[in-house]
Amino acid sequence: QVHLGESGGGLVQAGGSLRLSCVASVNIFSIAVMGWHRQAPGKERELVATITRTGSINHADSVKGRFIISRDIAKNTVYLQMNSLKPEDTAVYYCNAIHYGLRNERYDDWGQGTQVTVSS
Repeated sequence: QVHLGESGGGLVQAGGSLRLSCVASVNIFSIAVMGWHRQAPGKERELVATITRTGSINHADSVKGRFIISRDIAKNTVYLQMNSLKPEDTAVYYCNAIHYGLRNERYDDWGQGTQVTVSS
C-alpha cells in the first residue's frame, strides 16, 4: 500500500492560485500513474490530471490552461498548480496512486483529501 498525504488546500478568491502537494510513502518512480481527482458536494469524483511514470501528462478539459500537474521524484511529491481559480473548482481534491503487484494486479491508493474553496 502507498500512503499519500495531501496539503495546500484552502480558501481563495476567484482568479487566485493555490498549489497542492501530495507526498507519497514510496519512490514515486515505482508508481505507474499518479493523479489528482476532485469531488464537489453532490457530484461524482472526477479526474483532474495525471502523470505517468514516464512523465506523460494529461489534464481534464475543464482545467486545461489553468492547472498544471508536476512532480519532484527526489521528494516523492506530485504537485497541482492551480491558477485562475473559479468557484466551480470548489471541491475536495484527492491524490491517487495506481501501481501494480508482482502478478500484475492493480492497486489504487488514495489520500485523505484537501479542501479547496473558491469564493466569487
